[in-house]
Amino acid sequence: MNSPASSVWPKARVAFVLSLCLAATALGGDLRALAEYRPTAQVSGTIRSWGSRQMSGLMKRWEEGFRKVQPGVVFSDKLMGTASAQFGIQLDVADLALMNRQAVPYDLYGVWRRSHRLPVQIEVATGSFNVPGKANALAVFVHKSNPLTRLTLKQLDGIFGAQRTGGWDGMEWNIASARSEKDDIRVWGQLGLTGEWADKPIHAYGPPGIGPGGLTYFQLRVLGGADTWCEGLREFADRREMVNALARDPYGIGYTGIAYANTDVKPVALAEHPGGDYVELTKTTVEDRTYPLTRPIYIYFAPDLPNGDTPDPKVDPKVREFLRYILSRQGQEDVAREGDYLPLTAKTVTQQLQKLE
Repeated sequence: MNSPASSVWPKARVAFVLSLCLAATALGGDLRALAEYRPTAQVSGTIRSWGSRQMSGLMKRWEEGFRKVQPGVVFSDKLMGTASAQFGIQLDVADLALMNRQAVPYDLYGVWRRSHRLPVQIEVATGSFNVPGKANALAVFVHKSNPLTRLTLKQLDGIFGAQRTGGWDGMEWNIASARSEKDDIRVWGQLGLTGEWADKPIHAYGPPGIGPGGLTYFQLRVLGGADTWCEGLREFADRREMVNALARDPYGIGYTGIAYANTDVKPVALAEHPGGDYVELTKTTVEDRTYPLTRPIYIYFAPDLPNGDTPDPKVDPKVREFLRYILSRQGQEDVAREGDYLPLTAKTVTQQLQKLE
């Protein structure tokens, strides 16, 4: 007859194996399709990083995994917040800038002015589905009584944006983002609503901007990198307070993380382009990047300046190896184990690895 201990341990082992199988299934084929990290060279030295506090737990996982195969590397992290990330590169006291959002012209200009180097942007994970502060995807909410169920990003621009001459794309002013007043959407009838809704004004709600020279993800993704907003935008620093106000306003529309939803508002499906597929916000559509307002997280590095012997900019070998590890199967398994951020798709990994060549 089995002792209590002998009957418990097999069950525990079975449960453990099942949990691994379920985790692998949840991660999907993309993660299993990623190449394992294999060093192209053994490297050594210190990798210095500045930036996002929110990414610190994930960074530690990457560092521990990397040191198992590259024991000659040590890390020095100074993670005081995303706003500080590019200053580390600018002052040449950091090799990597960890950012929970995309760098904007204000971030990049200091590096360019001091060194004539532009930091290279690498997507290292997909933002969270519903964890505030972890680059969570943005939901677009309307009142539960509103018959609207879907929007395109162009329609969102029409609602929240205004006439403009262009928008920022990195450090370049892009006139292709220009639009006129005729593209404004200010009443619900312009979105196809009829009857009592047709002539009712749209009340736009949103979080505040991120300060002079800053651009939010919503501005970069929806407003073409512009800082021109619809008249009467109602801004709330407290996202939950904003959604509660929206819940009392049948004619309101706002955007924030799905974690702030309540029973009196509903998210709408979004399409990248007119005529495209409308996608609901779910963990699956964030992980596979089909939901249009999915957000990545980034690590930036500045390539070494060219000299007479090496006329082209080059990547520090230890930085290259570390980023290759992050973009490997092991590195993205670290993301999955961290649990808040989500692994990259295989397609995105391929695109990011090309930036290291």
